[in-house]
Amino acid sequence: MAVEIKQITSKLDLLRFVKFGNNFYKDCENFCPSLILDELSIFNPKKNPAFDVCENVLYMAYRDGKPVGRIAGIINYEANRKWGVNQVRFGWMDFIDDFEVSRALLDAVADWGKSKGMNALNGPVGFTDFDHQGLLIEGYDYLAPMASLYNYPYYVKHMEAYNLVKENDWIEMQIYPPQELPERFGRMAKIVQDRSHVRVDKVKNCKELVKKYGTSYMDVIDIAYQKLYNFQPLTDRQKKQYCDAYFPLLNFDFVTVVVNEKDEVVGVGVGMPDISKALRKCKGRLFPFGWLHILKALKSKTYEAFDFLIIAVRPDYQDKGLNAVIIADQFPYFVKYEIKRIETTAIMETNFKNLNHWEVFPHKYHKRRRAYIKPI
Repeated sequence: MAVEIKQITSKLDLLRFVKFGNNFYKDCENFCPSLILDELSIFNPKKNPAFDVCENVLYMAYRDGKPVGRIAGIINYEANRKWGVNQVRFGWMDFIDDFEVSRALLDAVADWGKSKGMNALNGPVGFTDFDHQGLLIEGYDYLAPMASLYNYPYYVKHMEAYNLVKENDWIEMQIYPPQELPERFGRMAKIVQDRSHVRVDKVKNCKELVKKYGTSYMDVIDIAYQKLYNFQPLTDRQKKQYCDAYFPLLNFDFVTVVVNEKDEVVGVGVGMPDISKALRKCKGRLFPFGWLHILKALKSKTYEAFDFLIIAVRPDYQDKGLNAVIIADQFPYFVKYEIKRIETTAIMETNFKNLNHWEVFPHKYHKRRRAYIKPI
């Protein structure tokens, strides 16, 4: 029977769309389920401020009445303006190993994009850089942390069959922290602080962070990421939403704020324990007891794995070595919490400065992911 594409138009349809991903990978040991409530919020214009600059459409594919795939189409008008392009994005794409299904899903987004005046199809990416992005093309045998998407290996041949071509690759690393910070690394961090007249302000909690700096740390993240792939300058609502949603959950041992002589925030580093095992236990559901697994993982006294989420440095302080200051500040806590493995988030393959900072430690390049593009 032919593939049938249905647009998501109701709350019940949206719930089916969101649950499809977790159900599709339920037997995959390396997949990290998404929290259903979080996913529903992402597609709710009242809760996701990305809709101030974005428009989207959702589709599901059916064969013989059974769901066999899904896809999101997104137009980020602010990002298109910044980069001088007219691109429609695709994301949240999952499908059975059937070329008719993947082609029908991509065609649906491409046709929608063309109806809006777009001339290129780009993905997989999300509304912003803070969403999951990049098709996994290497590293299928490793666990997916919360901050990364996972996909089956056969997805790659479907992208190529649709004549999508590489536009950007990211690399992910595993770092194995030693028991002591390498002497030359610590010495470098001290020199950078003295030479650039910066210091680490070790704030204790979210309340103190906001009281001292408002959301200026988000301003640093915003301006530092301006040159990264597909980045959209954040609106004030987006900055507030990310602050409110994520910073209260953090262990502030792993929040590094670097300030200059004027007490201006010039660098930020943020990490958190990897809670992917807890998410696997709760299968994406907070209730009735899923929240207990997550809380236990967040409050643990030891972490086997740790996700380094953000290193951001204000442009006028880049090339001064502030990355070393941030990593050196957090290193004692790697030892304190007995962290065996650090997962970096996806780093652009051309971002040699970021990659090189980690190479002083034992490490492994274990994953690669890719964003594709095609004229439409």
